[in-house]
Amino acid sequence: MAAEDEVVVSDEEGLSFEQASERLAAIVGKLESGELRLEDSLKLFEEGVRVARSAQDQLDCAEKRVEELVSVDENGEARTRDFE
Repeated sequence: MAAEDEVVVSDEEGLSFEQASERLAAIVGKLESGELRLEDSLKLFEEGVRVARSAQDQLDCAEKRVEELVSVDENGEARTRDFE
C-alpha cells in the first residue's frame, strides 16, 4: 500500500456532530471502495463504530434537552430547570 493510501484513524473524541457525520461518510466511502487491505478495513470499521457511538451520544443528549424544553407539568405549565 502506498503512503498516500495509508489509513488515517481520527480521534473521535471532541468531534462535533457535523464532523462525526463527515468522518463517517469518509469511512463508508473508503470501506465501500474495496481497495483496502483487510486489517486497514477493520481499523476503519472500528473507528466508524466509535464515531457513530459518539454521534449517537450527542443526539441522545440533544433529544433530552429538547424534551426538557417542551415538557409541561400536570397543570400545563412549562417546566424549567438549568441544563447540566
